[in-house]
Amino acid sequence: MSQATTLVLRTPEGVVFSQLLAGPVSRALAWLIDVALFLAFLIMLSSVVSLISLVAGETAEAFGVLLYFVFSVGYGIFFEWIWRGQTVGKRMLRLRVVDAQGLRLKPSQIVIRNLLRVVDLMPLAYLVGGLACVLNRRAQRLGDLAANTVVIRIPRTTEPNLEQLMAGKYNSFRRYPHLAGRLRQRLSADEAALALQALLRRDRLEPAARLELFGSLAGHLREQVRFPHEATEGITDEQYVRNVVDLLYRPERAIPATARSQAAAASLP
Repeated sequence: MSQATTLVLRTPEGVVFSQLLAGPVSRALAWLIDVALFLAFLIMLSSVVSLISLVAGETAEAFGVLLYFVFSVGYGIFFEWIWRGQTVGKRMLRLRVVDAQGLRLKPSQIVIRNLLRVVDLMPLAYLVGGLACVLNRRAQRLGDLAANTVVIRIPRTTEPNLEQLMAGKYNSFRRYPHLAGRLRQRLSADEAALALQALLRRDRLEPAARLELFGSLAGHLREQVRFPHEATEGITDEQYVRNVVDLLYRPERAIPATARSQAAAASLP
């Protein structure tokens, strides 16, 4: 069975995007990094247990077994939880666990895929899990199949050319620096990145999906901070989002002299 290299997803809004799937080799390398960390932990644990056993005897050995079990099961769960689908090995190789349908990764999925790692490891060195990855089109091991997850590669991205994106665009929102500052305080980094990505990918969207997407984004942004009517009159939802992105990612940009004169004229009775 030939393996797919990309995971193609379509959102309810009609936005189509793809993710690069991680293959068995890159996943195995990430696992080896995690195994190296695990072995380092075992060496430290063995030294600590040896010292404690001089005083506590068998109690120390039982405590060591308990710590081994907690770490072996909890390592993947802990890091994939706090790093949103990444362990140390995956982070180093730019891999991430995601939901197979593009939805937000749930804690239950993280727990399921890591608990079933015991089955994937059987009978030795990930033989079951490795065969499942090779035979599955999306390189899923048994834990991924049960949790409905896939592992993707995170491509290296370059900084977008905001000067080109915003070139020649007058931003009426810059006439209200106090509202711009309030907007920067209220919007999270994820919300700002979502608005930026929508602008960068707008030409790839179908017309109806493009209108719906920017309508939703503009509606959400309007709920955060209300700009005066004269600043928003006559601009489209897409222009509204562009103005907000301009404020968020280029806060130091000064208002051009022509724009200042227009603002002054507009303020006259």
